[in-house]
Amino acid sequence: ISFTELEENSVKMEEKMEDHHENQNLYSYKICDESFNKASLLTTHMRTDMDKKSFTCSTCGKSYGHKAGLIYHMKVHSGEKPFSCVTCGKSFTMKSSLVVHMMSHSGEKPFSCTSCEKRFTSKVNLTDHMRSHTGQKPFLCGTCGKSFYRKSILTSHMRIHTGEIPFKCASCGKSFRNRSCLYRHMMTHTNENEKPYSCGNCGKGFHEKWFLNYHMRTHTGEKPFSCGTCGKSFHHKKNLSSHMRTHRDEKAFSCGFCGKSCGYQSNLSSHLRIHSDEKPFSCETCGKSFRYKNSLTRHLRTHTGEKPFLCGTCGKAFSYQSNLTTHIRIHTDEKPFSCKTCGKGFRLNRQLTGHLRIHVGETAKSDPQAPRHSVT
Repeated sequence: ISFTELEENSVKMEEKMEDHHENQNLYSYKICDESFNKASLLTTHMRTDMDKKSFTCSTCGKSYGHKAGLIYHMKVHSGEKPFSCVTCGKSFTMKSSLVVHMMSHSGEKPFSCTSCEKRFTSKVNLTDHMRSHTGQKPFLCGTCGKSFYRKSILTSHMRIHTGEIPFKCASCGKSFRNRSCLYRHMMTHTNENEKPYSCGNCGKGFHEKWFLNYHMRTHTGEKPFSCGTCGKSFHHKKNLSSHMRTHRDEKAFSCGFCGKSCGYQSNLSSHLRIHSDEKPFSCETCGKSFRYKNSLTRHLRTHTGEKPFLCGTCGKAFSYQSNLTTHIRIHTDEKPFSCKTCGKGFRLNRQLTGHLRIHVGETAKSDPQAPRHSVT
């Protein structure tokens, strides 16, 4: 937690470590009982006191100037999120994060970009966004020289070099490089009885309401998170974040067999099964094995007949998300696959492929010597 963050959030958060106030022209600092006759002197003193960093985390070694800062930090390792949104149920480690999140429900975005007029809920997000216009990447990795536009991305990146996995599960002891990975893992320990929020379409249960809200998008086809570079949309914000790496060409994990690079360690682990032919996910009904868990999940529907993906317009159900996505184009008349020769649009890629053969035939008739291009 930086000093700037502490200073900006001091009024908003009840638990904040600094508690300065004006009383008879005195500005007092609750931590050390020092008093000053000017606010600027108090600010200078607080910054000096923060630099001492005498409180150290026993899990990852990170240090803080005050005990309260360490207490907040420890929630990162424990996964504790005591501040919950009354609207959607999503929880947060810090109250200031909840305050920013609440703006997503109210629609309030007080921070505006002067270049493109895009608006944001927090000044930090605006600052990060501004770098998309300037191309600035001020956070440099001292090991490999790679630079990043956000400090938190550099922090995560550095763990690739150090091998640090500071986020530990209190239930099983398994450690993770990122807090989000720990949080997703902790849900595997959740008892089915502790999942009070159920999907009305497929019956799947969730322990928090906001997870159910996310899940419902797989049935409705809603994709509210759009890429500002290419316009592609996604169900979840984390999928958009992963996609954005393709534009930044950020792929830190390389395969030792073929040299392919991946954006995540988990993607590399999945890729390696192609070389090892490992298929750890087996169907208990027919014994067929798969490299990936989602492939097994899709396969199981051939036995159960389950069709969890429901069209919100006509009610038709599908076994696979991709089939629902294609079906929805019937209602929207969306035709994303266009012929570069005549401009005709198609709902399916295979329809475009079939159409292209018409132009291949026309080319052959007009110029018998012209090379024939295969259509795949």
